[in-house]
Amino acid sequence: MADEMMEPGGGGVTKKFLYVNRKAPYGTIYALESLEVVLIGAAFEQDVSMIFADDGIYQLKKGQDTTASDMKNFSPTYRALEMYDVEKLYVEKESMDARGLTPDDLVVPVEVKTAAELGDLMENQDVILSF
Repeated sequence: MADEMMEPGGGGVTKKFLYVNRKAPYGTIYALESLEVVLIGAAFEQDVSMIFADDGIYQLKKGQDTTASDMKNFSPTYRALEMYDVEKLYVEKESMDARGLTPDDLVVPVEVKTAAELGDLMENQDVILSF
């Protein structure tokens, strides 16, 4: 069965993968690595969800200026998630409030949930990966 899961379109077992993003988009490789892993999971037709909390919310912020970090701005790549059927994007309300951000400040549509609601969401996942 594991082999079936690894074949795109193989009709294998679908698992629920949740990716939790807590790190700022630049300064480390975590955010970019998370995005790459999400796209790979989606290509293998897994049920993919993403949570953005703490400084991870900045990964989705519009108008990122990366010149000081000497890294490429990869935030527009989040718009490609929809093409991979990755549409379950959640942002922690408390983290948004603490940073003075609203869903209008983000490059993609998200669903805002409280930390408690996100905890309930986590309970229903097969695999949780934190970046």
